[in-house]
Amino acid sequence: MKRIALTLCIALLALSVFAQTGPADKSVALTFIETSDVHGAIYPYDFVNAKPTATSLGQIASLVAEERASNPNVVLLENGDSLQGTPAVYYYNFEKTSGPHIWSQAVNYLGFDAVSVGNHDIEAGHAVYDKVYEEMQAPIVCANAVKPDGTPYFTPYDVVVKDGVKIAVLGMITPKIPDWLPPQFWTGMEFEDMVECAQKWVPIIMAKEKPDVLVGLFHAGVDYTYGNVTRDTKYNENAAQLVAEKVPGFDMIFAGHDHAGWDGQGWDPVAKKKIDVKDPTGKTVYIYGALNAARKVPVVNLFLDWNAEKGAWDKRVRGGLVDMAQYKVDADFNATFAGGMAEIKKWVDRPIGKMEGVISTRDSMFGDSAFVDLIHRIQLDLSKDPAIGLKPADISFVAPLSADAKIPTSADGTLYVRDMFNLYVYENFLYTMTMTGKQVKDFLEYSYKYWFDTMPNDGNHIIAYQKDKEGKLVLDNRTNMPLTATRYYNYDSAAGINYSVDISKPAGQRITITSMSDGRAFNPDETYTVAINSYRGSGGGGHLEKGAGIDATTIRTMKLVNGATTKDLRYFLLKWFEGQKDTVTVAPIGNWSVEPTDLAAIGIAVDYPLLYPKK
Repeated sequence: MKRIALTLCIALLALSVFAQTGPADKSVALTFIETSDVHGAIYPYDFVNAKPTATSLGQIASLVAEERASNPNVVLLENGDSLQGTPAVYYYNFEKTSGPHIWSQAVNYLGFDAVSVGNHDIEAGHAVYDKVYEEMQAPIVCANAVKPDGTPYFTPYDVVVKDGVKIAVLGMITPKIPDWLPPQFWTGMEFEDMVECAQKWVPIIMAKEKPDVLVGLFHAGVDYTYGNVTRDTKYNENAAQLVAEKVPGFDMIFAGHDHAGWDGQGWDPVAKKKIDVKDPTGKTVYIYGALNAARKVPVVNLFLDWNAEKGAWDKRVRGGLVDMAQYKVDADFNATFAGGMAEIKKWVDRPIGKMEGVISTRDSMFGDSAFVDLIHRIQLDLSKDPAIGLKPADISFVAPLSADAKIPTSADGTLYVRDMFNLYVYENFLYTMTMTGKQVKDFLEYSYKYWFDTMPNDGNHIIAYQKDKEGKLVLDNRTNMPLTATRYYNYDSAAGINYSVDISKPAGQRITITSMSDGRAFNPDETYTVAINSYRGSGGGGHLEKGAGIDATTIRTMKLVNGATTKDLRYFLLKWFEGQKDTVTVAPIGNWSVEPTDLAAIGIAVDYPLLYPKK
């Protein structure tokens, strides 16, 4: 008993000395690895186009094994948007729903320390993400998704301990979910502003946990001006850098959502260049973010040296983005998940019909196209099927969801399940809703405002691009390609009405609707039923609120929605093709045109090579 008492005294004395002086002469090296926006790229295989890919979670498994071999103090973080993007996760989301999900199996295999939540994870629906998160061994961190009573729906933060160092990881998600997704996807949740949420939780973490390192794991981008907003806009979609600048305490922030790739610095949206980011005390906060599809991931070394004089750690940060194409797939990972790959491949290779000719979204960037009009045609057909539960639609709104996709991928015109992932990239549902003729026109004015530039102009561009103060095109720092004023998935056109877009006129005055396509007169004061996907119908892109002038509460509460599918659009597109007895022939509907045609031709000749340069 005396020996036990003596041992306890020595231990207590050591703790007391440590509390007073810190871990004298101690140095610790931590390695942080972040994956984000993997979008289902588990395997090094493109299930849609039936060919190998250079990057996947398999290559990341090799990187993680290599880093852990050189330093056991690896903190492995996953930053969301993993449950959407490839047939691999779609198959486990909606087809093979019994047994463990392929993504949770992969996350558990790699041994992640914390997992955040992405908007496309929420898009999979409660039945999917609730199940997947329950299966994961790592904590799910997301502080700003809260229950109606204000308590967190997920775990707000977690503390990871490596070699005696306490690392607090605060998770958050972009708060724009209610603007993009129908309420049934996020039932039981509300989404707080990221800056306000961090201002609430950081003091709690510091007081309760007294961490040595504070890390943000934010599924949100860095450019806070995206979407024509400012640094003071509440519920900013991309507030990762704003949190760093406005909330003291962070050492590093790992961003996601924007697919941009960040290597330690942030972004000056005015100067259009990378900058060092400082918190309110003047301390540098390092920002890192992975590229999507496991293409590049940040590997960051944090060196801590105990400063006895200051009674705190001196910290040095070194790191950057690692190209995963340089790595081979981890052999054990490959063997572990080979059975799942074979099962998914068998499913996507199932034939579902035939098509004459090839259609591409490249045409959809510049005018009426067979690709987008095929989806218009199917949306209008679906709305008229009583078994689906929609209202027969007069008008359809559709945007291309990929900048460079084509179907079919086969030489003989056979359509396979995999082609549906090129035809329709996201798991949107289909709504029907009521809109007045004026709202329809204003919706289209908004769409074409950010789609087409006014011609003629310097450079004779038909596409609206982002420009700097001198009027020069802003180039993407990753691809060196010009950045468009809005993303292609906001290029909505309409079917069911005949109209023209006059690009010689200023934005807001371009649309002339001549009639309904069935011969009826078009009346701005009349109410029409519109077929629209759930992203747009929930306010995504701003077309309904900023364009059509419908107030946000009406949009969010779906007051104008009079029908909704119970399965995603891709499911119905697949079933539509399976129901066609003959070979499908598609062509542009021809219900809208860009005028003047001579200016449009000049603009296309200029911009097509910019968007699609020869390799």
